Formats: sequence, structure tokens, C-alpha cells
Amino acid sequence: NAWQLVSEVRAALGLPAAASFKHVSPAGAAVALELSDDLAQAYEVQGRDLTPAALAYVRARGADPKSSFGDFVALSDTVDAATANFLKPLVSDGIIAPGYEPEAFETLCAKKKGSFIVMQANANFEPPERETRELFGMKLEQDRNNRAVVPVDLDRVVGGELTEAARRDLLLGLIALKYTQSNSVGYALDGQMIGIGAGQQSRVDCTKLAGAKADVWHLRRHPKVLGLKFKAGVGRQNRINWRVRYIEGDLTDGETRALQDALDQPLEPLTDDEKRAWMAHLRGVSLVSDGFIPFRDNIDHAARHGVAYVAQPGGSARDGEVEAACGEYGIAMAYTDLRLFHH
Repeated sequence: NAWQLVSEVRAALGLPAAASFKHVSPAGAAVALELSDDLAQAYEVQGRDLTPAALAYVRARGADPKSSFGDFVALSDTVDAATANFLKPLVSDGIIAPGYEPEAFETLCAKKKGSFIVMQANANFEPPERETRELFGMKLEQDRNNRAVVPVDLDRVVGGELTEAARRDLLLGLIALKYTQSNSVGYALDGQMIGIGAGQQSRVDCTKLAGAKADVWHLRRHPKVLGLKFKAGVGRQNRINWRVRYIEGDLTDGETRALQDALDQPLEPLTDDEKRAWMAHLRGVSLVSDGFIPFRDNIDHAARHGVAYVAQPGGSARDGEVEAACGEYGIAMAYTDLRLFHH
């Protein structure tokens, strides 16, 4: 799944791509674009010289780092030393890529005392047309999904226009959801997935889950969050987890004491009013759905998370209501006529 995702994104967008996978779905996926100063600080890579491959993975891992803990990595391009050195201290289980620079290969082979899985993908591999799976005595067989997501899939737009950045983000999102357990909805911005809701029985729950992740991603750049001063010796993953819990705000008494003990400053809560004020600046987000949007409530919830662009297959009996909702919020929507269910 991970290798197919990054290789398809590479073909569609012409940029190095990376994915961070957990439990058959991406926790994050991204292409190589420069980081803003606040994102570099949030991802703890300020001042580092990042190659395109490293940038792609930093973005993919940084979108939802709590979920990416213990991930499997995929890169569309050769893994270089900068990427391997970023990955070296992280809790991760393996990687797949089309090739490795010698220094990068040595670094990764030594990770986890040699138990880190290093796989080389064959970029020229042509999979068979039919796929089979046998479960509990039943054998399932079907044609594989070899329909590539391409730019023309976004040409049927209603209620506005798509910017070039939105087209890039929507294509990234559609390809990411093609390899995400259904039902799934994703939010994308600036060349990376910022929230993925996967495997929910209700599509609106996917929308809410992905939106909540997107909100946490954005709030990680809040000055109060970036300004948290941790004591020396507090590890990177602990810092990441504490920032997320600080944003979420529903700390138990024990967590409050533990966070205060981890800080080299008095703990000052991030208030709901401060969160709302910061979230009001989130704009230009793209939402993608692997199946048609059945009710307007998905759009109502999406609008709360800065969504300005939507891509979905269409075909619901309530397409008109969904279009009307997009019109109310000034959201441009593309009908792809392309269902991406993945089980």
C-alpha cells in the first residue's frame, strides 16, 4: 500500500513523495515542498539541511506524529543520508524505497540493532491483473485497482474554481485515500495530508475524525504550543505527545502534574477562546472523500476546519443538497466519478 501510494503520487505530481503507514493505512503522506519557519519548529527540524526526500518524509511523519509512532516508511525516490539520519532516532519499524545511497543503507541497517526492515521496491514491477485473497475458507478474486488518479479527474467543478495548489492537494488526497482503509476522508494543505479519518462505518465520522486531526496539526503552530519549554532529558516523542495532549486540553490531574514536571516553566492552559481564534486563520484546506458524500452534514463539519475545496465521486441522491451546502460556504467542489473504496 505504502509503495503504491508514493509511486503514484510521484507520477501524478512530479515531486518526491513519502508516506508514513500504520495498520495498512497512511498516518501521513506528503510531497517535497519547503517548510515554513513555524512548521519547521513544530516538526523540530529548524536549521537542518533537508534534501527533497527528507522534506517529503518530515512532512509525512509530522502530520500526525502520535499516530506515526512505530510506522512503516515509503519513499518514492532514493533514500539519501539526510533522510536516513532524520529517521535514525525515530521509533519506526521499516522502510520501502526504490534505492538507497550507501551511507543511508548502512545507517538504516543498523537501526533497531539490525531488526529495522529495509526493503527495495522494483520500480518496473508490473503486478498481475487479478488479485486473490483467501480468508476462512473463502477465496475472493477480482481485478486489481489499476486506475491511476490523474489531473483530469478534477475537471468537473461546481460552485467555484480550483487553484493550482488546491489541485495538487486534492490529487495527493485522492491518491492517499486510494490506499486507505474505507470509509475514509482526508484533509490536505500545502502538499501534505494534515488529517486522515480511516475505517469508520459512517462517512461523517470520518470527516469529524480527520477534521479533529487537522485542527491539532494547525494548533501545533500556536505560539503557546511552540513556546512550551521542556526540561533537558525529555525525549522527542514525549515532547510531541505532551504538545498534543496540551492542545487537546482534557488532561487528568495526573497528566497535569506530569506535564508540569516535564516543563521548565509554569503550565499555562491553552484556552478554548485562544484555540477558536487561532483556528479562524486556517484557510484553503482541501477535503477528499473515497466515496460519495451522502449528506450535507459532511460539508457543514468540513467548513469548520478551513475547507475551501472538495473532491468526491458524486452520485448521491442528495448531490444537490451537498452542492447547495458548498455554495453557502464558498467551497469549490470537483466531481471525480471515481470511487476509491479499499478493504
